[in-house]
Amino acid sequence: MSSEDYLKDISEIKNLMNKSSRFISLSGLSGILAGIYALIGAAYAYWLVNNNSNGYLMLDGKIFQMVIFDLLLVGFLSITTAIFLTTRKAKKNGEKIWDATTRRLLLNFLIPLVSGAIYIIIILGHQKYGQTGALMLLFYGLALINASKYTVGDIKYLGYTEVVLGLIAAMLPGYGFWFWVIGFGVMHIVYGTVMYFKHDRK
Repeated sequence: MSSEDYLKDISEIKNLMNKSSRFISLSGLSGILAGIYALIGAAYAYWLVNNNSNGYLMLDGKIFQMVIFDLLLVGFLSITTAIFLTTRKAKKNGEKIWDATTRRLLLNFLIPLVSGAIYIIIILGHQKYGQTGALMLLFYGLALINASKYTVGDIKYLGYTEVVLGLIAAMLPGYGFWFWVIGFGVMHIVYGTVMYFKHDRK
């Protein structure tokens, strides 16, 4: 065998090992749709708050409850869409949707995310709303970075972006809502579009 054949074999082995240790069926389209859901949800929340006669949110107020429901609905739609499209892509590629790699991916993603969610609920219980948007961006970004070693590497760049936006939002608490819109809405659409043309259309 020539040196070129050896290099080709090594490259194929490396690709197989990479596929076996990473979940590569994430759908770029799900990212685009998640961004669209976030923008629609943000527009509705903005309308709710601006039509609230009190001019501010109360923890036990009806407007606050509607905003939380809106946020949960955005999350539910995003997760449901991601599961559906990712499962469909995995089946199309002949890949397993649930294995040890998937479990590691979810575990590494959920630990920072759930920890952040609990912390945000705690501070909301003390009626401290100012840093909510920044904290959501930060913990979500950290969750993406933590999970990136078990999936397509590009996802870590979205994570870095979310962390940076979260830190800027923390410095400018009055603009947290708009950074949330950029992070969860615009950046998801940008990331999803890049992923779609880079991976899904092959």
